[in-house]
Amino acid sequence: MSNVHELTFLKEKIQELKDQGVFRKLPVLYSPNEAEIILDGKKVINLSSNNYLGFSNHPRLKKASIEAIEKYGAGAGAVRTIVGNMGIHEELEELLAKFKREEAAFIYQSGFNCNAGTIQAITEAGDIIISDELNHASIIDGARLSKADKAIYKHSDMNSLEEVLKKNREQYKNILIITDGVFSMDGDIAKLPEIVELAEKYQAMTYVDDAHGSGVLGESGRGIVDHFDLHGRVDFSMGTLSKAIGAIGGYVAGSQTMYDWLNHRARPVLFSTSLPPGTIGAIIEAIKMLMESTKYTNRLWDNSRYFKEKLGKLGFNTGKSETPITPVIIGEEAKAMEFSRRLLNHNVFVSAIVFPTVPKGTGRVRCMVTADHTKEQLDIAVEAFKKVGNEMGIL
Repeated sequence: MSNVHELTFLKEKIQELKDQGVFRKLPVLYSPNEAEIILDGKKVINLSSNNYLGFSNHPRLKKASIEAIEKYGAGAGAVRTIVGNMGIHEELEELLAKFKREEAAFIYQSGFNCNAGTIQAITEAGDIIISDELNHASIIDGARLSKADKAIYKHSDMNSLEEVLKKNREQYKNILIITDGVFSMDGDIAKLPEIVELAEKYQAMTYVDDAHGSGVLGESGRGIVDHFDLHGRVDFSMGTLSKAIGAIGGYVAGSQTMYDWLNHRARPVLFSTSLPPGTIGAIIEAIKMLMESTKYTNRLWDNSRYFKEKLGKLGFNTGKSETPITPVIIGEEAKAMEFSRRLLNHNVFVSAIVFPTVPKGTGRVRCMVTADHTKEQLDIAVEAFKKVGNEMGIL
C-alpha cells in the first residue's frame, strides 16, 4: 500500500511541470531591489521590478522605518479591531486620503488582500460584478469570494460593457464594474472616463484596481482617478503600497461610508494582524516625498519615454503600452524564454511572460523601467536587446 504522506499526486503534477519545461527554481536576489542588482551571484541591470520610483531602498524610507520600529516595535501584535490599530496606522490612512484627494482610505496588508477583502464585502447575492476580461488574478479571486453573480466584458471594449449592463440592469439590485487601471501585461490604461459615464448611465458602482497606476499616473503619482480628474465619481479606488511606494500593503480610497463598512466587514483586516510599524513608517515617508515633489514621477516618465523610443527605433514591437510597463513581444513561448535567457548572458535581467499569463503566441519579455535607472544603464540594456535581437533573427 502506498504511503499517503508521500503526496504522490503532487509529485506527479510536479513531474508534469518538468516534462512541459515550465518547472522553475526561484532566482535569488543578494542585494536591494534596485536598478542594478546581484542576482544569483551576478551583477545585472534589473528591468523586472515594480520599484517604479526607486523607493524600496531609499535612505529616507529606511530611516523612517527604523524610527517607527524604535517607537512601536517590530509587529502590531493583533488585528486592528482588537488592539493592533496603532496611531501610526491612523496617521497613514489620513495621509493617504489627503494624497488621493478622497474622503477616506482603508489599508490592508497587501494589494491582493485588498481586492479579496473589499469586493466580497461590498457585494452580495442579488448583485452582479462586471469585470474586464484581462483583470488581475486578485480581482478574479475577490469576485469568486463574493455571493454576487459575475459577468465579463471584452478588454476595454465599451460596446461590450454597455451590452452587459443593458442585459443585466433590471435583474440585479447593485452592479459593480471592476477594471484594472493599468493592465500589467501590456501597459495600457483603462478607459476610465467612458466606464464612469456608462456606470452613471446605468446606475452602477465603479471599482478601479490602480496597482500599477499608484505612484505612476496622476499628479505626483496620485493615480488614474487623478489622471482623468474623476474625483468623487469612482466609488472604490484601490492602490498598492508595494510597487511604486516601495514597501508592502494595499488600500482602497473613497467615501467615509465605504470606510465605515469595511471597518466592520473586510475579512483580511478582521482576521489577520495589521501591517508592522516599520512598514507603515516607510510608507508614510514615501507619500510625504510624493506630496513634496513631482521629481520622482517626472524621472520615471522621462526614462520610460527614452527607453521605449530607443527600442522602437531598433524595430521591436512594444505593443500598445501607454505607461512605463514596456512589453517586447516576441511571439512563440519558447522563443520568448530563450530571449530572456540570452539577455541575462549580457547582464540584463528581464523576465519572460508566456501563456497562460498572456494569450498563446504573444510571449514577451516585460521591461519595467524605473526612475532609478540611469540613461547609461538603459543604453547598455538597449544594446543587449539589439545584440540578442540580431542573434535570434528577430530584428
